[in-house]
Amino acid sequence: MGTLSKEKKLVSAVIYLHNDEDRIVEFLKTVIQVLKNNFESFEIIIVNDCSYDDSVERMKNDELLKKFNVSIVNMSIRQGLEVSMTAGIDLSMGDFVYEFDDLTLDYDEHYIMKAYHHIVSGFDIVSVAPTKDNSLLSGFFYKIFNNYSKSRYKLRSERFRILSRRAINRAYSISKAIPYRKALYANSGLKMDSLAYTQKRLLDFKSTKEKSVFRNKMALNSIIIYTNLAFQIAIGITFLLFSITLFSGIYAFIVYFSDQKPIEGWTTTMLLMSSSFSGLFFILAIIIKYLSLIVELIYSKKTYLVESVDRI
Repeated sequence: MGTLSKEKKLVSAVIYLHNDEDRIVEFLKTVIQVLKNNFESFEIIIVNDCSYDDSVERMKNDELLKKFNVSIVNMSIRQGLEVSMTAGIDLSMGDFVYEFDDLTLDYDEHYIMKAYHHIVSGFDIVSVAPTKDNSLLSGFFYKIFNNYSKSRYKLRSERFRILSRRAINRAYSISKAIPYRKALYANSGLKMDSLAYTQKRLLDFKSTKEKSVFRNKMALNSIIIYTNLAFQIAIGITFLLFSITLFSGIYAFIVYFSDQKPIEGWTTTMLLMSSSFSGLFFILAIIIKYLSLIVELIYSKKTYLVESVDRI
């Protein structure tokens, strides 16, 4: 009777792993238990982003995990969260795909299925997010990003999300390389929603210098690609400098027609400099706009390196 009530859709769970030996086994067992109780068939894909601790060994040595369909994608070199998750999603075959890029279990397990039931009710992307951001810096980033984003959906800190196969196909039709998945999904034009939860306990978030470098690079790339903040700053500086050169030109005319005669050639020199710099600033604004388009085209390339795919 319990088997008949299970969902018949094939679901995939893509889980990011980098030096999480203390959390990965417990997290895997939690996810597997939920999927086993609710789906007839599912697959687990672990993306190992060059972990150098005992994460992989602990998974392979766990007897319970050996009974399930768990694949481990070993990245050749450390490539960061976004690229690694793309490799895992490429390998997935599910009608719906869970993206677990954070192993923090500060939410009730039923949110995993709650997200599934919500997505089948008429959405393509559903995320599960805490009511508060992980840090002040994270909140500041999302505030800046959302203010200048082109999407009507607002981003926030998330624990995991579930995607329909249509959402994945749409994302890859927009860009083969995904510098920031959440922003790309928000700009896909598909229906998305977020389920908020109150953290059941406060956890100590793991943060290393290595992870901070990848996060900072991702944040900068995302603001450049998915918002118009950089272009607005460039335009603002351009008009400021243009106003200064325009003022210089007006000042040169006033001095020329005043009683105080300037040094011979000063007026023409100032007019030439003012007009030249004004044109230069407009050209720079155009160049910056084209550079932003070139950056978007560069990200149309698919670049990640996989060393091997193992089974537990």
